[in-house]
Amino acid sequence: MGKPVRNFHLPLPGPLYRRLREAAERVNQPATTVARYALEQRLREHRRAVIREAIARYAAEAAGSRDDLDPDLEAASLQTWAQPNRRWRKR
Repeated sequence: MGKPVRNFHLPLPGPLYRRLREAAERVNQPATTVARYALEQRLREHRRAVIREAIARYAAEAAGSRDDLDPDLEAASLQTWAQPNRRWRKR
């Protein structure tokens, strides 16, 4: 059995509806497929932005506290990242 599908009625303004139909014609796909893809992409981008903001907020709150990175550990990690990775060298 596949995943259950739910219908969602979404009235669109005329110009947006025309752009959706034109995009669907260009890729030779149904407009619902193009709309579903666009919604999935936008929601994925939104989720990433929310996570990024939460991480940035936590980092700002933790700065200088006991939860902040150890300065020596942070310096060592930056040195490691700065060194070329010899394992990936072409032979």
